[in-house]
Amino acid sequence: MELAIVKYNAGNIQSVLYALERIGATATVTDDHEQLRKADKVIFPGVGEASSAMRYLSERGLDKVLRELQQPVLGICLGMQLMCAYSEENDTDCLGIFEENVKLFSPGSTADGPIKIPQIGWNNIYSLKSELFKGVPENSYCYFVHGYYAALGEHTIATTEYGLPYSSALHKNNFYGVQFHPEKSAATGESILKNFLNI
Repeated sequence: MELAIVKYNAGNIQSVLYALERIGATATVTDDHEQLRKADKVIFPGVGEASSAMRYLSERGLDKVLRELQQPVLGICLGMQLMCAYSEENDTDCLGIFEENVKLFSPGSTADGPIKIPQIGWNNIYSLKSELFKGVPENSYCYFVHGYYAALGEHTIATTEYGLPYSSALHKNNFYGVQFHPEKSAATGESILKNFLNI
């Protein structure tokens, strides 16, 4: 299987490569349009800021390539947010693959006390739908690091609560996105990556 990871100015690519190695998969990190188009699966990771990431993608024509991919694509963290319609982070128009918008968490209090922004640490995922979560139990814990969230919408396939319920995973056609970091989410994350490779 040819597995490609989108190369752009966003972090966490190395940790995704290590996680894939742990499950016996290898990937090519590339921004080459043809390589991305002919890969069997594409992973679009990201840690960073939305507007500079979108600018980088559009300057290299990667925004158009990503929208047109026909094979299974998995966006991780910022990668998932960039697949949404719009992000409040620096007023950024994104790829528009998912209709959901990305919003800034509001500081507020919950029964457990005030929420800290960004959310950093383990939280559970529930209302799991799609083959991405095959064999993953409801309320499994995953590792999150983010100050912005995708609102709930018709493409939501997993929900997490942090001050309010939001989309911790999205799916539309051949596109999947997860807000958490499967590469840092222990056995649950490995199961989700394996499921993606089997789609």
